[in-house]
Amino acid sequence: MAEVFVAALVDAPVESTWAAVTDWERQGEWMLGTSVRVLGDSPAGGGARLEARTGVGPLAVVDTMRITAWEPPHRCQVAHLGRIVRGSAAFEVEQAANGRSRILWSEWLELPFGLAGQYGFLLGRPLFEAGVRLSLQRFARWVEAGR
Repeated sequence: MAEVFVAALVDAPVESTWAAVTDWERQGEWMLGTSVRVLGDSPAGGGARLEARTGVGPLAVVDTMRITAWEPPHRCQVAHLGRIVRGSAAFEVEQAANGRSRILWSEWLELPFGLAGQYGFLLGRPLFEAGVRLSLQRFARWVEAGR
């Protein structure tokens, strides 16, 4: 299992940060190379299903998720259910100083392709973490600009 944790400060209250990070279909406005759509009728809450497409053209990966924990305005956890992306992830929002909030993006990934996947992740981890960090920086600017 691979674990990744990246945090960012957002110059906005917890409620605004939460509303923005759980605005699933707008995540493509700040998440690098990703578009998200809600599957079914319920866009929020436990049990809702999401589909994220990350990448370009034929190199894109489809990540199907189900919300497994829903604790507004502080925590949402999803299960990654795809053939390639499996495991879980969470967005956590907490109060920071001076009316700001802190967002933590966590991933616990079951790596595909056995030993090759483990070595591949070791090599690709810095790039993956940099992408998540850049996405969270874009997210903070997006929220601060009033999204």
